[in-house]
Amino acid sequence: MVDTTPLTRAVEHFADRLRAAPQSRLQRGAAAEALELARELARRAQVLEGVEPREMPDAGMFAAADQITVAGHDLAVVIPGDADVEEAVRWVEEAQKRAGV
Repeated sequence: MVDTTPLTRAVEHFADRLRAAPQSRLQRGAAAEALELARELARRAQVLEGVEPREMPDAGMFAAADQITVAGHDLAVVIPGDADVEEAVRWVEEAQKRAGV
């Protein structure tokens, strides 16, 4: 069984930082960065599930934290191996750095 705790922790940490960020930070790109990450995590989860990927909609900057949380947890359910978890954690950490939160 794959330990996905590092992935869920990374996603939840990023989401918490987004929720605590001022609106101005979200508007300057943090929310857009989070949405792009959520879309990529969701796309990868859908591919692993064997379904045709659908793009996650833009639900607005205040929903970005929830979107990465949902997409990250969806990926954690289907992710196949420890190396994949490490790679996904890197995506989350890099996106958080780019978002500046």
